[in-house]
Amino acid sequence: MPANTFGHTFRLTTFGESHGPAVGGVIDNCPAGMEINMDFIQRELDRRRPGLSKIVSQRKERDRVEFLSGIFEGKTTGAPIGFLVGNENQRPQDYEHLKNIFRPSHADYTWYKKYGIRDFMGGGRPSARETVSRVVGGSVAKLLLMKEKVTVHAYTSQVGEIILKKNYKELDLEKIYDNPVRCPDKTISGKMEKRIMDVRKEGDTIGGIITGVIMNVPAGLGEPVFDKLQADLAKAMMSIPAAKGFDYGMGFDGAGKKGSEVNDMFYLKKNGKVETMHASSLHTKSINLRTKTNYSGGIQGGISNGEDIYFRVAFKPVSTIMKKQKTVNIYGEEVEFSGEGRHDPCVLPRAVAVVEAMGALVIADHLLMQRKS
Repeated sequence: MPANTFGHTFRLTTFGESHGPAVGGVIDNCPAGMEINMDFIQRELDRRRPGLSKIVSQRKERDRVEFLSGIFEGKTTGAPIGFLVGNENQRPQDYEHLKNIFRPSHADYTWYKKYGIRDFMGGGRPSARETVSRVVGGSVAKLLLMKEKVTVHAYTSQVGEIILKKNYKELDLEKIYDNPVRCPDKTISGKMEKRIMDVRKEGDTIGGIITGVIMNVPAGLGEPVFDKLQADLAKAMMSIPAAKGFDYGMGFDGAGKKGSEVNDMFYLKKNGKVETMHASSLHTKSINLRTKTNYSGGIQGGISNGEDIYFRVAFKPVSTIMKKQKTVNIYGEEVEFSGEGRHDPCVLPRAVAVVEAMGALVIADHLLMQRKS
């Protein structure tokens, strides 16, 4: 089974299944001598772990990470960083009634057709449990980016029909984790939380959108033609379970605009003042330009331009619902079933940390690629 590794230079390989003994991973090409803050990594894991509120899965996992290699006396050695996170609260019996059933909108049927066998306990490898390893890798990437003063944030900006209409610049992004919905607006987050609870009581699920913001990215990151920065961001986000759409900058909103409405005009900013550009100054690589607007979302021609990178990821409603549904089993018989066990009524609150992790992995990867070029 290929395709378990993400990244070009800063690479993360993950392994493990939802109800196996553990999930884990290996981080390759992390620079040597970098301090590893274990408390920070655990905090990142806590942000995605289940059981923290009534609006997420009640599976009880401590999600304690154990590093096996690549770290000595609190610093990276340059060797592969291996790690494990134990699965402590498996309940495979919750899935016994599903072993011969293809659940609607799950990977059951496609996995079975591809491999001829599937792990029916919690979805096995395609389960969102796999994202634990992404958060560990992303937290190490964040530590690397902190040295460059690059910050990565994500927050819930829509749940069902409830939309946070404020721009990220109008929000205090330090308050994202002040509530279980992961929305940095007290009024809107309260409405979102109630909507999720109402849907849960109905035995149903609901989808929404997560907005990501990456700040202080240096200009020049990205590898055209096929490894454009936004292409790798899109791949990263669309690899997250339940992700159904990605756009960045003006995204699909720009499809109905004219070029004159959305072109980002350059200006030269020096010593905090806006100055007129002269042709004689453009020959030097040290020139630093800014744009008056940022419809491009911080990326032009597949390369970062120094402005904020912002994007959206659309997530579908969780496929496991507690209502009766009709499907087909492995014998070709039509059957009726309903979901059981512990499941998220909305993936967004826990996916926020995963979006941040994947964003950090992409930027760290391209930063190291740029240094080698």
